[in-house]
Amino acid sequence: MVKVGTSILTYSSGRLNLKRLEKLVRELSNLYNAGREIILVTSGSVGAGVGKLGLPGNPGSLPERQALAAVGQGLLMEMYSKLFMEYGITVAQLLLTRDDMGDRHRYLNIRNTVLMLVQRYKTIPIINENDTVATDELHLRFGDNDTLSALVAALIGADLLILLTDIPCLYTGDPRSGKKVDPIPVVREITPEILASAGKAGSRRGTGGMVTKLEAAKIAMHSGTIMYLASGEEPGIINGIINGGAIKNRKGTVFVPCDDALLQRERWIAFAGQPQGEIIIDNGAVSALVQRKKSLLPSGILDVQGAFGPGALIRILDQNNQEIARGLSNFSAVEIEKIMGKKTTSIRQILGTKSYDEVVHRNNLVCDYQ
Repeated sequence: MVKVGTSILTYSSGRLNLKRLEKLVRELSNLYNAGREIILVTSGSVGAGVGKLGLPGNPGSLPERQALAAVGQGLLMEMYSKLFMEYGITVAQLLLTRDDMGDRHRYLNIRNTVLMLVQRYKTIPIINENDTVATDELHLRFGDNDTLSALVAALIGADLLILLTDIPCLYTGDPRSGKKVDPIPVVREITPEILASAGKAGSRRGTGGMVTKLEAAKIAMHSGTIMYLASGEEPGIINGIINGGAIKNRKGTVFVPCDDALLQRERWIAFAGQPQGEIIIDNGAVSALVQRKKSLLPSGILDVQGAFGPGALIRILDQNNQEIARGLSNFSAVEIEKIMGKKTTSIRQILGTKSYDEVVHRNNLVCDYQ
């Protein structure tokens, strides 16, 4: 998978950088011809709309950005389609929202569609967030295509995710600050120090920055996908990453997957699903979940928040309101409120029936993924 940002695809005027677009398509087409399966996640629809309408820069309001995305998305796909067709390659467009990934059934349907396009029909899917309908509410937006690309990579089990940006690599600090910073060629763990180094980097035309790239790295690393961050302005960088020349020459930053990567179902619970409520648990339950890898029983629950039914994805918090896990609840919020703090032997007497002993079974629980 390759994700390319707005700052790489457009000039400062907002108009598409056709020369860079052509080079990207040529490089991806060559990899396709060599037998690679390619998925492209692209930004640039708003920027393309700005250029098409001759505006001086990106607008600030949501309705204006959505209107420009509607204008620019068609132009962007038209350019991609024409350029890839020169190499005899068919492309397919997918526009996704946060809700598409948050719903388990739609999430799996996206996976089936992408794999069908890549493996059976031999196309190159081109994916973008559906900016024309997404809102600024957190649960409806990815916030940036960095996150979207990592979620799709986790969804399909991609081997490699490449983020092309206008910054050559991850540094020990913000390279735009004027202070001396050093490149970080390899990352094996997203530490607090690395998060602190992210700063607020991000170009005027793009929506993300280094913070969103580290969030994407966290998802990729926990999903068993190698992620590589590199400059999209570097000629031949994609081939360099694949043949090992980029890391040998210390170009870019590689994020190494965790040894205990999450399974497919766990990835959705940890990253893609949208929690419907929260449960607060005591210290004993925290220890049972995190250290002893046990299921969550009603006796360790102190409080329940939100209105949700059985099967809902919920956040599990400690007494300091720190999230320590996410999981699928076997009970509704109303039922949990009745049985919390009680032993499992009391469930039938309290509710009149008992299908489960556990509020969240270990197989439907993911903790310590942050």
